[in-house]
Amino acid sequence: MDDETLVQQTSIFRDDLLAGHTILITGAGSGMGKASAYLAARLGANVAICGRDMEKLEGTAALIRESTGSEILCQSTNIRDPDAVEALIANVHDHFGGLDTLVNNAGGQFPQDAIDFSRKGWMAVIDTNLNGTWWMMQEAAKRWQADGKPGHVINIVANVERGMPQAAHTCAARAGVIYLSKTVATEWAPLNIRVNCIGPGVIETEGFRMYPEEALARFHKANPMKMRGNAWDVAEAIAYLASPAARFINGDLMIIDGGQAQWGVIWPAGMPDYFSEDGAA
Repeated sequence: MDDETLVQQTSIFRDDLLAGHTILITGAGSGMGKASAYLAARLGANVAICGRDMEKLEGTAALIRESTGSEILCQSTNIRDPDAVEALIANVHDHFGGLDTLVNNAGGQFPQDAIDFSRKGWMAVIDTNLNGTWWMMQEAAKRWQADGKPGHVINIVANVERGMPQAAHTCAARAGVIYLSKTVATEWAPLNIRVNCIGPGVIETEGFRMYPEEALARFHKANPMKMRGNAWDVAEAIAYLASPAARFINGDLMIIDGGQAQWGVIWPAGMPDYFSEDGAA
């Protein structure tokens, strides 16, 4: 979704739904993170964004300023670095006077058969998608605990129930985040901290550029609706979970995949000939 398309999206939510609410979104320079930051600002939230590419972050900030008049906090951050994460959380609290919702959207992977993963490639995905998410969660929770304030974490993961062929590294990391989230949702309940996950299916974003054409041609066939989702589908789910309407939702995994979990399998590097049979999803 380019900026023009994003601005034209309609929402079922009232304009002041998140007024006074401070939200931090990682990986907000593009895709789902960018759409989520834009919608949150449009709904009245104080928005902080981070990522590794400051130029992309500034693009998100410019869109928000021009279309909503809101100012947002941008900070270049490598979530793999616990010290950088600590500095980010502190800066958000100093700038806005607190934090209400953390959205862990940052992540990355590449399509490849698991047997061919290099050690460096495996570690890069695990370190970002699992460890980086954890550093963000823990640091936010420690600050909420110290301040005696409630908080909410939303982790963007994946639908891992049936495995993720050609994305085993991110499947392992995202499964770890899902069950980590369910665990601390219980541990942190006495602190009034909720933790939930969103598992997107085939969401068409800039990330599609890494996949070969033969894989892209059948992505939409992996769900019974035979369509691709978009970043706005995820942004509205994040807005809902961040809103007062979701106050009793904790330890949950919201799947947004058009029914893919009941239907088909994504082959991000292209379906192997072995599986290309009549009737195969």
